Amino acid sequence: MSSITRRNFIASSSALALGSKLSAIEPPKRINPMIKGVSLAAYSLRSQMRWFKGKDGKGQMDMLQFLDYSAREQFDGVELTAYFFQEPVERSYLFKVKRRAHILGLDITGGAIGNNFSMHPSSAEAKKQSEYVKTWIDHYADLGAPVIRVFAGNRGPKGASQETIMKNIRINLAEALEHAEKRGVILGMENHDSMTDIDKLISFIKTIDSPYFGVTWDSANLKKTADPYADLAKLAPYTVNAQVKVKIPVNGVHVDTDLAKIVNILKEAEYAGYIVLEYEEKEDPLTEIPKFKKIIKDLI
Repeated sequence: MSSITRRNFIASSSALALGSKLSAIEPPKRINPMIKGVSLAAYSLRSQMRWFKGKDGKGQMDMLQFLDYSAREQFDGVELTAYFFQEPVERSYLFKVKRRAHILGLDITGGAIGNNFSMHPSSAEAKKQSEYVKTWIDHYADLGAPVIRVFAGNRGPKGASQETIMKNIRINLAEALEHAEKRGVILGMENHDSMTDIDKLISFIKTIDSPYFGVTWDSANLKKTADPYADLAKLAPYTVNAQVKVKIPVNGVHVDTDLAKIVNILKEAEYAGYIVLEYEEKEDPLTEIPKFKKIIKDLI
């Protein structure tokens, strides 16, 4: 770790161990908050993609064709998911993707990886995860992506306590943030797996003192609650990347998302950036995605 990152980690860990209250890290300040437009997550077209985590996928669409589709459907930007790049990822191909996006008028609004920070930092698995995260920080920096969606993970060492797992996450995240700062990329932790409890995630956020850290706000990944919108409103001020799904869990049952309420929550939190449509339903994405894009654009 860098001296600054190490000092912040030691201070936060000591405070947690002593049970003292940490001062809240302030949400990012925006001068002219506005929602820029609608971005499409490549994950929305996972059934169409040619590659999936380095193996043959279900479809024939590569990342360049995904950009073409996004432009035809008049999206403003794209979120490029790591799973759908052919491996090994060549830097020359990343530059082709970056060029094509620019020529098509699409902003690369962010990237997304599937990582696990919960393993013990000295373990072989943690070191493998560290290299994976750093590699994709480099790839997304080459693409010009400003933010990367990351996970905390929930597969800690066998028999490890929650306290130990949370400590592991902080240490592994700190190492990733050091590299992210060098490459000028923000890491946005999603409310996912071990972080679907919004109060738990907010408490965690307050232990990470880095300008290159924030939240990837996901409208559907929430623990069982009667009012998911209230939880999302609490988390919204920390948002550096907003992913919106068309279903939301209410008391554990997925129902249609009130997209107007979602957009208003982000506006009231003074979110400045893109709303990323992440379509995950069983209906044909090629048919359904344009419908929801129009609804969200009209609401913006």
